[in-house]
Amino acid sequence: MTRSTQDWQAADSAHFLHPFTDYQTLQRKGARIITKADNVYLWDSDGHKIFDAMSGLWCVNVGYGQQALVDAATRQLKELPFYNAFFQTATPPAIELAELLSQVTPPGFSHVFFTGSGSEGNDTIVRMVRRYWDVLGQPQRQFIMSRKNAYHGSTMAGASLGGMTGMHAQGGLPIPGIAHIEQPYWFANGRGMTPEEFGLTAAGWLEAKIEELGPHNVAAFIGEPVQGAGGVIIPPETYWPEIQRICDKHQILLVSDEVITGFGRTGRWFGCERFGFRPDLMTFAKGVTSGYVPLGGVMVGERVVRVLIDQGGEFEHGYTYSGHPVACAVGLANIRLIQQLGLVEHVRDDVGPYLAEQFRALADHPLVGMAETCGLMGALLLVKDKALGLPFPSELHLGMVCRGHCFANGLIMRAVGDRMIVAPPLVTTRAQVDEMTALIRRCLDLTLADAQRGGWP
Repeated sequence: MTRSTQDWQAADSAHFLHPFTDYQTLQRKGARIITKADNVYLWDSDGHKIFDAMSGLWCVNVGYGQQALVDAATRQLKELPFYNAFFQTATPPAIELAELLSQVTPPGFSHVFFTGSGSEGNDTIVRMVRRYWDVLGQPQRQFIMSRKNAYHGSTMAGASLGGMTGMHAQGGLPIPGIAHIEQPYWFANGRGMTPEEFGLTAAGWLEAKIEELGPHNVAAFIGEPVQGAGGVIIPPETYWPEIQRICDKHQILLVSDEVITGFGRTGRWFGCERFGFRPDLMTFAKGVTSGYVPLGGVMVGERVVRVLIDQGGEFEHGYTYSGHPVACAVGLANIRLIQQLGLVEHVRDDVGPYLAEQFRALADHPLVGMAETCGLMGALLLVKDKALGLPFPSELHLGMVCRGHCFANGLIMRAVGDRMIVAPPLVTTRAQVDEMTALIRRCLDLTLADAQRGGWP
């Protein structure tokens, strides 16, 4: 017997604790039940078709329904569904995926440490960075620098590295040895300067914090090339090269969190390539399997790997599912499909520039104070006064109002405060960009009507 939406919602409310959820609110509303997907579209349990402009959760890069990934998982499940990587053991899919990752990542990365998620990857970063300095006889280098409004996962170390104050308020975070600087968000923190000037200023906040803590106490700096969950915060072009210079000057490790920006999202294989810096370590997840099965990891550069291998002895860290053979088999199929379909080039040369063009057109809407994109990531900032850039009162939660209209009109678009963001699958076509932006404009119109009924302008 097929269960009704109401049946699913009742069972969900009775048994399933969702992530990042106000449980009382969800119980009042009932969960949205998604039952199937194809290409860039989802269908809910009532048969409504929905354009998934967030790629699931930034992850379904090759789109839904790719049979090659299903077949890879099926073959591996039949042959060897699981074995671990402990006890000096490996499986062919893990070895092959490590080999392929060394080919698609920037020069200098020939080793990978597999995890089950990006959060686990960033916990691994903390362990690995501190172990690196310990082996080199500098155990006092404990501080890992990050940024406010950054997102690096929700585990204890990942949430500590992140700069989300709401997460820090629950659980006594951050853990010791984590320090944060301001984010490179020009609209909020740099108006009055050119973006280029602001990029250098924002990078300078890192150097100031290093000097405050003492360079001999600082182990690493971690950052997302583009801050994803923070609202698609795209730094000025001058920012990352200056961060690189500062890290090199003080000999601290540079970590690129590529969980969102990896595997073609920015129009390059990895976001660090798009912004011109050379990290010592890279965290990845999401797009490595396009979300079909969980997998994450850390690409470890030669500077670090040589110390760990040649001098480090046993690295006492790992996970049951490190190098899970089914996940690695799907990762192999996924990366090969990205190569076969030319998706990185598709984003860089075709659909990415077209999305930028269409978002610039949306900037004429009365609610939009800023529209920006990077590859297949985009953000629209909703403002009350376009000329002055004045925001709406926070108690109006206008972004959530707009998100509600998006859901009601067959579009998944995320709200981060009053920044409306998208990250559609990399297989998205120009025609689908047109479809998506038409839906966005309709939802902006409905949001504007709500704001006007509330006394604005």
